[in-house]
Amino acid sequence: MTFEDLRAELSGRVLVPGDAGFEAAARPWTLTVTQPVAAVVRAGNADDVAAVVAHAYRAGVPVIAQPTGHGAAGGVEDAILLRTGGLDSVEIDAERRVAKVGAGANWGSVQAAAAVHGLTGLAGSNPVVGVTGYTLGGGLSWFGRKHGWASDAVRAFEIVDAEGARTRVTAANDPELFWALRGGGGDFAVVTALEFDLFPAPGLYGGRVMWHGARTAEVFEAFQEITADAPDELSVWFHRFQFPDAPPMVALDVAYLGEPEVGRSLLTRLDAIDGPLADKRGALSVASLGEITAEPTDPSPSLSRAELLTDLGDAVVKTLLDEPVAPLVDIQIRHLGGAFARAGADGGARGPVTEPYLLYALGLGLPHIVDAVKARRAEIVDAIGAHISGLKPYTFLTPEETAAAAFDSSTLARLREIKRARDPRSVIRANYPVLG
Repeated sequence: MTFEDLRAELSGRVLVPGDAGFEAAARPWTLTVTQPVAAVVRAGNADDVAAVVAHAYRAGVPVIAQPTGHGAAGGVEDAILLRTGGLDSVEIDAERRVAKVGAGANWGSVQAAAAVHGLTGLAGSNPVVGVTGYTLGGGLSWFGRKHGWASDAVRAFEIVDAEGARTRVTAANDPELFWALRGGGGDFAVVTALEFDLFPAPGLYGGRVMWHGARTAEVFEAFQEITADAPDELSVWFHRFQFPDAPPMVALDVAYLGEPEVGRSLLTRLDAIDGPLADKRGALSVASLGEITAEPTDPSPSLSRAELLTDLGDAVVKTLLDEPVAPLVDIQIRHLGGAFARAGADGGARGPVTEPYLLYALGLGLPHIVDAVKARRAEIVDAIGAHISGLKPYTFLTPEETAAAAFDSSTLARLREIKRARDPRSVIRANYPVLG
């Protein structure tokens, strides 16, 4: 395959194996995944994206769009990896409460721009995660219990279709494709920009409270009490941590979208648990949302597993609270419910999630422990199998899984029909293809 003609068309760069910088350009966010692609294209603008897809269509090779490489799953041999991180514009229309962002914009940039106007997007926990891939997969936000999935908030997509044509997609002009792009993943078009609703942010109260692991039972009891009748504006995540060369720890992460005084009053139950090692609760700007979990903002070798929990029965509690965390570093339970469970028929492919909790298990994918980490993940899932639904959010899929794990059978069938109709040659390939 030659790329000389393509190089002449683009304002961006084309890198092939052997070129300086190719290895770094092909590297995904999760360093346990490899991407032996045929070329990496760093697009300079939407016209570059169209040229790359048109070239791929003529050559009969797939294109995988990755602004940052979050969610990479491998299986990309002989593909063109399209880096859209350079399309990072962010425009805020405060009067209409709408953001228009380029495909490469991340949530930190959006939140910083929206906060100036007292607004927020439906951002997740890490500010360097790209808006586009997150939203195409649904997008599980700190504020989703109040406002639903990030994909529900989208008004329009600017795309390049499988033949390289640029167009704008809305509910009015292309309802089928609009539905698929709102939570069905990136298998149907390459998105170059999107417009979505912003929401009022009168205040934000949040942070992490951490205790020694000896307090695990007390903290989990508080987690259950708080989430039993939490308002939709409040999200709470429970963690058990086992960092290398550190004692076991337990923590709650909290975010309340509203007046800080109200958020503080909703969480006074935590003050009754003695001996916090750290208490970082306080008033925050929505631009500082990433400070709550302080997740890594550089690529790292990690192995994760997510499951939707139908309940927190005795088997779940015993497995997740009584058994050791190691060799994992984090066992996390996120409270869902609220608007996540109320997604309406006018929403997108993501649809409602009625399971009340999400389990997330994280370990380091280092060579000397990788087998043990995988085994521990499997042990947890086996032990609580009767309490998991078998489905999970698209953005929480892992390389050993397929898109079928993210959608019920009727939704998956509809997505596959749209894929076959819009891209019969499978030129555009998501990290998790719906036909995979």
